[in-house]
Amino acid sequence: MQLLASYLSGSWSQGSGGKSALVNPATEAVLAEVSNGGHDLAAAFAYARDKGTAELGALTFAQRGALLASLAKAIHGAREALIDLAVANGGNTRGDAKFDVDGGAMTLSFYADLGAKLGSTKLIADGEPIQVGRTARMGGQHVWARRRGVAVHINAFNFPGWGLCEKLACALLAGMPVISKPATATALVAHKMMELFAPLLPTGALQMLVGPAGTLLDNVGPGDVVAFTGGSTTARTLRTHAKIVEHSVRLNIEADSLNAAILGPDVDLSSETGGLFIADVVKDMTQKTGQKCTAIRRVLVPADKHADVAAAIAERLGGIQIGDPSLENVRMGPLATAAQAKDIKAGIARLAEATDSIYGGTGDITPVGVPAGKGFFVGPVVRSTKDPMNCAPLNEHEVFGPCTTLGIYDGTAAFASAFVAMGQGCLVSSAYSDDRDWVAAFVGAAAPWAGRLYLGSSKMAAQSPGPGTALPSLLHGGPGRAGGGEELGGERGLQFYMQRTALEGDASVLKSLLG
Repeated sequence: MQLLASYLSGSWSQGSGGKSALVNPATEAVLAEVSNGGHDLAAAFAYARDKGTAELGALTFAQRGALLASLAKAIHGAREALIDLAVANGGNTRGDAKFDVDGGAMTLSFYADLGAKLGSTKLIADGEPIQVGRTARMGGQHVWARRRGVAVHINAFNFPGWGLCEKLACALLAGMPVISKPATATALVAHKMMELFAPLLPTGALQMLVGPAGTLLDNVGPGDVVAFTGGSTTARTLRTHAKIVEHSVRLNIEADSLNAAILGPDVDLSSETGGLFIADVVKDMTQKTGQKCTAIRRVLVPADKHADVAAAIAERLGGIQIGDPSLENVRMGPLATAAQAKDIKAGIARLAEATDSIYGGTGDITPVGVPAGKGFFVGPVVRSTKDPMNCAPLNEHEVFGPCTTLGIYDGTAAFASAFVAMGQGCLVSSAYSDDRDWVAAFVGAAAPWAGRLYLGSSKMAAQSPGPGTALPSLLHGGPGRAGGGEELGGERGLQFYMQRTALEGDASVLKSLLG
């Protein structure tokens, strides 16, 4: 049985104490084990501060970007092995596995290119120079400078590859050493990436704790940052952690998100925009078995189109084979863990008390290619409500799986934006319309409640990645329920790992500091 070791203080550590099993969620076969403790985490933080900070600080942005490019190349070289691990340990179909693995490589490559553009500068300008004296001689300039601390990354189970890489790319390019903590249940992909990355990075630049977090956060201090992706319950615990509070540790949280998709009143389902809408809803329900933080959970359609939308979604879902994701004909696999399956079933039951069934009932299915009674499977479920604004189970709880609910509305942008707001903050919501006046009214009212608004239309349909894809060039994060954090967004993604400082002095000196 493989025992996954952690990579701490420059060497592999198997830990000690009890063990936790990593399983294949389709068959429940045990794939590997991790130790539940026995690691010297204080030493790991000291190693990052002493070694990693100095090593990364000696490099320019361009040189750190080149490191990221080497990591992306390493992923490409081991792509098939990583995909196989994602299928076995994550319940991913091959397509879902590629989405995770390739997404990680794409993000690393994007930030590698950004590093090349930033070049040899040590500071990044924030805005234009400001005259603060009687003449232009006395100036002010806001800059971003490298922080001196450790970046702690706590990643979610659903994207072990992409989640690792998107946080790592920004932190390393900004010059902060990282201690990464993947979710235990699906850690095989992240662990393999660590094996690939360790020989390519400077001493202390990246460490990984595999298994329970234990006392990890007891070691954070001034200058450190913590980036977390996961559930709102854990997020609340992090916000009140004694060390985070004591040292005002910068905290970025991506939590729950009740993402909405709105069909504009002008859209005919037979049109290109209508086809994009149906395709995106079905893809977000079934890709990664609906286990995406950006997946569409709530759908709003004009009353006169409700029956046609319901029929179109049901028809698409009816053609999707569900079962062992290693089989070529299977297009949707199991949930990642038994706990996830239990939670999703409970969420569907809660929805069923306040909504009508359109497709899938309660999610009970007989998966193909799986031993009877094995696997953490829940089939696609579509519910419906005539009163989406007052449906508490729809607007208060995220079912993190292959489930979505249709609601009807009057077609106005005001209703649509108010519905988005009922989610109390989301990562992404989408609107599908070719009516620019309607879109403008919707965006103006919905934007305060979303980290990203995806605007589907006929002009962009042919090249659309869908609302469920987080792009490194655009911000990923959202207000309120979504955690209030921000990641990625090009150069903006570096700012969490840097300190904004106002410089004041001789304008020519300030100019020289920025090269």
